[in-house]
Amino acid sequence: MSLLNFIIWSADPVIVKIPLFNGAEHPIVWYGLLFALSFIIGQQFVTWFFRSEGRDEKDVDQLTMYLIAGTVLGARLGHCLFYNPDFYLSNPLEILKIWEGGLASHGGVVGVLIVLYLYSRNKSDQSYYWVLDKIAIVVFLFGAFVRFGNYVNSEIIGLPTGSENGVVFARNIEEMFLNSKMNISSVEFEKGGDAPSSQEGHVPIKIILKFEKGNDLNEQAAAAYVNSEVKPTITRYASLSKHINMSGKEYPKFNLYKSKGNQFLEIHTLGIPRHPAQLYESLYCFVLFFVFLYIWYYHRNKFNEGFIFGLWMLTLWSLRFTDEFFKENQEAFEEGMTLNMGQLLSIPLIIIGIYIVATRWKKPVTVN
Repeated sequence: MSLLNFIIWSADPVIVKIPLFNGAEHPIVWYGLLFALSFIIGQQFVTWFFRSEGRDEKDVDQLTMYLIAGTVLGARLGHCLFYNPDFYLSNPLEILKIWEGGLASHGGVVGVLIVLYLYSRNKSDQSYYWVLDKIAIVVFLFGAFVRFGNYVNSEIIGLPTGSENGVVFARNIEEMFLNSKMNISSVEFEKGGDAPSSQEGHVPIKIILKFEKGNDLNEQAAAAYVNSEVKPTITRYASLSKHINMSGKEYPKFNLYKSKGNQFLEIHTLGIPRHPAQLYESLYCFVLFFVFLYIWYYHRNKFNEGFIFGLWMLTLWSLRFTDEFFKENQEAFEEGMTLNMGQLLSIPLIIIGIYIVATRWKKPVTVN
């Protein structure tokens, strides 16, 4: 096995915590930063589109506000109504708790389509299709940033690769140790170790726990901690066991040692590499942003308004439909379904894209 075949990912989703007056802290998170940057950078490109096609650049600020409102409200409502309607309809105030997470891209698209219609009907020089063509391009950029934010958060993960390639998402494991009562000051992960496995798709890794000074363990206490607390906890909870395998009798093995006045516990176990589905989406969205930018810049006069938007619908949601085969289902009710909710919601958007491309293809040739 080559240790280069997989990576262990355990990034902290929090960039920094800002102290507040009452002693509390407000976290600044990578996802929020990337979400905001996607709108800021996207706005610059929309301004360029307006300037290039002789539209009033002052309208871009208003358009951006419409987009933010449509994206956030649509994505939140989409998540609540598409994926867990019974709970949210019974607890409508929970819908407002957007800070707890839960956004659906399909709902975001519906929200954007509605607000852009409301925006364009008051702009005589900006038809609905004209606006959709421009926004479709920057939505790829938005998707690239947001999906990378999902990767940083270790969320919307892929299925196990069944091989030694992929990503071992270890953030949940790290948080489990840091939140324990064992006074653990840091958790690190390394490839390799003494944890053999005959099962395909499992790779040996080491979990290295650093304890606070003064918290000394002997071999007996370390063995009790590993076998009576760590192993049962990881085995019991799916959010942990889907990343780390400790079910075998031969592991976890451990090594207790001291270095520079600190005590360390090195646990040898097996990681489960998964598809980095978030990176797949982020990468193709980034590439498609430049592809569609090229189409607009060099070929926009060859097509009717709306063609770029239709092509965007067809391309993005076809890829999204395919992505779902590599991703975990988001909700329990999707288990056992031939197609999950993300795929079912993508199908009508693909059909709409096909229709728009077919009807907004080439401009008719004018004969003088």
